[in-house]
This record gives sequence, C-alpha cells and structure tokens, in this order.
Amino acid sequence: MSQGVRTRPEGSGRPLSEVYDTALLDLDGVVYAGGNAIVHAVESLAVARAGGMHLAYVTNNALRTPDAVAEHLSELGIPTGAGDVITSAQAVARLIGEQVPAGARVLVIGGDGLRVALRERGLEPVESADDDPAAVVQGYGGPGLTWGRFAEASYAVARGVPWFVSNTDLTIPSGRGIAPGNGAAVEVVRIATGAEPQVAGKPLPPMHRETILRTGAKRPVVVGDRLDTDIEGAFNGEVDSLLVLTGVTDGAQLLAAPPQHRPTYVDADLRGLLTGQPEITRESEGFRCGGWTATAGSTGRLELEGDGEALDGLRALCAAAWTAAGDGSCELEGDKALARLGL
Repeated sequence: MSQGVRTRPEGSGRPLSEVYDTALLDLDGVVYAGGNAIVHAVESLAVARAGGMHLAYVTNNALRTPDAVAEHLSELGIPTGAGDVITSAQAVARLIGEQVPAGARVLVIGGDGLRVALRERGLEPVESADDDPAAVVQGYGGPGLTWGRFAEASYAVARGVPWFVSNTDLTIPSGRGIAPGNGAAVEVVRIATGAEPQVAGKPLPPMHRETILRTGAKRPVVVGDRLDTDIEGAFNGEVDSLLVLTGVTDGAQLLAAPPQHRPTYVDADLRGLLTGQPEITRESEGFRCGGWTATAGSTGRLELEGDGEALDGLRALCAAAWTAAGDGSCELEGDKALARLGL
C-alpha cells in the first residue's frame, strides 16, 4: 500500500475540515439519496464551508450537467456553483479529446451530461452509428434509456470504433432502493461485441486527474460511501479518505476490505468532517478504540469486548480484521461482533 494513503490508527486530533483544504464529496449516498438530502448533510457542509474548507462534488453519474447538479444542491440548501461539480462525463470527454481530432463526432449513449461535456472539449455529439463517429461514449442515461441505444453502441463498437465509458458502477442508489447503474449497461455492450472500453470514472486515474485539475486541491480528502469507487479512487490518487455509512457499504463489507478499499477514516455521516477522529491503540489484548477492544480470535471469528459508541467498536474491529488479513481480504467471521454494535 502507498505510504501516502492508509488507515490512520492515530486518528486526527483536529477536525478534518481543518486538516484538509478540500473535501472531494461523492453525491449519491453521501450528500443525497433519491434526490433528497441525507440527514445532517446540509448543516455539516455549511459549517465546513464557513470554516474555510473548499467543497467539491465529484460524481460518477454522467447523466446530469454540472449546472443541473449545482442547481439541485442549491435547492437542497447547499449553495453550489457549476464549477464546484466534477462529473465522470467531464473526465471521459477529456480522455476522448486526447485521442481523436478536434471537432470529431462522438456517438453518445447517455444523457445531457455527456453531450455538454463533449461540446466543452470541442467534440460533436451524434446519435447514430451511421453518423461516422470517431468514438463511442457510454454513460448513465437514467431509467428511460432504451434498448435501442445499446444496440446503436454495439453496431459502432463492432465496426472497430473506439469505445469509452464514463464509469462502471454496477448499481446506483435511488429513493426506492438500489437500481442498475451504468456498469450494468456497459455489460450489455461488452457481451454483444466482446470489446473492452476505456473507463474514465472513479476509481481510475482519469477521474482523479480531472478533479485535481478543476479544483486545484493541495491537500484533499475524498468523502464517499463506496469502497470500490470512492475509497479505491482515493487510494489510486494517493490521498486520504473518509467513508460515511449513509450509502451502500455495510460493516461486513468494510471488515472484509482489501488494502485498496480501506478508508483512512470511518464515520456515520458528514458530521465526521467537523470532528477529530479517535485514536486506535494496539494493546496486548487487542485493538482498542474508545470503550471497545477487538481481537482476531483463534476460533476464526472477530471478537469484541467492552462498551461505548458503536462506531468506536467498528473502528477497533477494522484494525483487528485488516491486521489479520494483511494484503488480502479478511476471512474472519464478524457477524456476531457487528450485531453487538447494531451494525
């Protein structure tokens, strides 16, 4: 693991909003879910901003334009300009623009976010494989994206047209639950053509590069809810990360995380930006955080003793699990320990 990116057992004695100059915030599952603000998000972000932290919103969802995202956040009570929003559509448009001639046609399978980002790069969006495109770009198009659009992509890709995708998230959170994401749609075209796309979004470097170029962040912290996009993206970019438990990741997934999916910090929600993070100490009996002590038991289970804040227990369990796993994924059973914490 990179020495610049690691779980920090010493925690942080100062609020994260003071330690880091910029919060690179995921949206779905972190700031809102199903269009509605997640509890504590609006107030926490207002305090962080008032204290001088730059807030940037980084999303793998390529459907909406930065203007639309900024308008939505502002309506939720989070004042945001379009320049504060970085999307995978912007990252993939830059990637395409580096490989095709200026003014080239690009077949778009997705929403307005892709079309706006392509035009920003001087590229021409087109709708048909018969429009002689120099590239195909695929991004999340919402529930209204029809099967015929996947066929259009397949026709062009099968002819050898370079294929780019904004991201490969298999799922996306909604107000009604977890829905198929762009990665599920990408699999349709992959199966039909046997081709492999170039991917821009989290956790891959093009998205991190786009974010740093647009924000100018010097000491950023990535804030997300997904281990395989947000946290792995921070790992690949060699920056610290805060996992919040308001989205798709649960305690069992966190304990089993391999090194590239282990966040620097863990907290319940965005209030974690406004506080320090507790120290985790290694003692003869195990790993201690707050009133809890966790051990990797000889029975093949993670054991937890003590009492106190549930999050402290989870942090102690993470230390025990990840130490036992080393460079792999923890295979110790932790369900009973998590049940004690109500997680």
